[in-house]
Amino acid sequence: MFKKILVPVDGSETAWRALNNALEIGKKFESEILVVNVIQPYNNAALLAVPLDHATINQGNSELEKVGDKVLELTREMVGSYPHKVEYDMEVGHPSERIIALSKKAEVDAIVLGSRGLSGIAEFFLGSVSSKVSQYATVPVLIVK
Repeated sequence: MFKKILVPVDGSETAWRALNNALEIGKKFESEILVVNVIQPYNNAALLAVPLDHATINQGNSELEKVGDKVLELTREMVGSYPHKVEYDMEVGHPSERIIALSKKAEVDAIVLGSRGLSGIAEFFLGSVSSKVSQYATVPVLIVK
């Protein structure tokens, strides 16, 4: 039923709970797990109110990539000895858009994600990532609180 499960992670507590739920579901269905961390670059952020020069933006984006790498590294540790295939991916762009696009491209059977991430004020203005994913995804979505 769930041959491939997509799990977006951002380092938040609900993302870790979602990952644990996905792993438990995956064990029962012998599912492949696809973990993704989506970074939203500064030059793509809708709420950037302070004009920054190109060098500052590039430095900020580089730091975001380092944070994304750390999140995926922590994820690898948490996944541990999961008995089935696990893939890790980092995407750049708006989180809900990248998650939905990846779910189609990778032909996943389900998405398991946390109800609230680390997006803070951006989430308030742009709408919840989990809400948008559940609204526009073409596969079942499990939102973990």
